[in-house]
Amino acid sequence: MQSVLLVIHLLVVLALIVVVLLQRSEGGGLGMGGGQGGGLVSVRGTANLLTRTTAFLAAAFFFTSIALAILSTNRTETSSVLDVTPAAPTAPIEPIQPAQPGVPLSE
Repeated sequence: MQSVLLVIHLLVVLALIVVVLLQRSEGGGLGMGGGQGGGLVSVRGTANLLTRTTAFLAAAFFFTSIALAILSTNRTETSSVLDVTPAAPTAPIEPIQPAQPGVPLSE
């Protein structure tokens, strides 16, 4: 459940970034959609659509953030390497001895 919600959260974040970058910039030339292009939708309609989409994605972002926070506090399994105690070795580990050079059998 948590991984599915995390994927949805990441998709919402990416969509929110795209929608914010498409909006018309009021104070400078940083916006990508700030030109005077004549499209199928008027400028006012496009701004209204982008504003509503931004509000919807922002609400989805907050909802998924809160849900992920709630799900992460209810976890009971250990997920840290430091929380797990290492298992005791069953046999002592012997040091590796270097191989002895072979003696020639015939001359």
